[in-house]
Amino acid sequence: MDYTFLFYILLFIVAFLYASVGHGGASGYLALMALFSFAPDVMKPTALLLNLFVSAISFYQFYRGKHFIWKIFVPLAVLSIPLAYLGGAIHIDTGIYKKLLALFLLMPILRFWFFPDIHVEKLKPSNPYLSLVIGGAIGFLSGLIGIGGGIILSPVLLLLKWTDQKQTAAISALFIFVNSLAGLAGQFSKGMHFTTGMYFYVLVAVLAGSVGAYFGALKFKQHILKNILAAVLLLAAVKLFLT
Repeated sequence: MDYTFLFYILLFIVAFLYASVGHGGASGYLALMALFSFAPDVMKPTALLLNLFVSAISFYQFYRGKHFIWKIFVPLAVLSIPLAYLGGAIHIDTGIYKKLLALFLLMPILRFWFFPDIHVEKLKPSNPYLSLVIGGAIGFLSGLIGIGGGIILSPVLLLLKWTDQKQTAAISALFIFVNSLAGLAGQFSKGMHFTTGMYFYVLVAVLAGSVGAYFGALKFKQHILKNILAAVLLLAAVKLFLT
């Protein structure tokens, strides 16, 4: 049975939801591809490519809303960009990759189910030195696994009380974009090639990301979709652990 149409529908939902909160959606794309038995050497570049487009659209919408803060973003990105490139250039065993990916898919599940709305009433000044460490660590893992890192960065920024929800979304979106670009560059350095199917995935993700980012900037509520996505991520994580 051909499940291509179902994949496109789920891809649309994932891109819509992630864009609405300033994320590129790589963890969701990787989960879908794991469920549909994509090969790991296709999963990483595909997720990063989709991340580029969706995070760019999301960033534009939140930037227009004047939620972006350069002085917080720059220290986070300084080390994340070269380390994302390094991570993207590293080849890891398929079995190890699947287990690492399964662990990282648990992070957005925790975020959606246990920390759905982290409210920040009083902001604290950011620490540029700590930002370098946080950005570098997330950047390396982003390139290695094939994610943009926003799903990790967002709760960190909120828990540290450096940014509110909208500022977090804006900063995460650009952080995801630069890390995804660096990770793809690292992938290219070892001979990665795009497949024909990737271009169709981009069309679906761009459409969904545009709608999601627009509604996200308008404080769109998406609790039901978050629960559905978390369930999909959990299924994918279980499958990766068992294969």
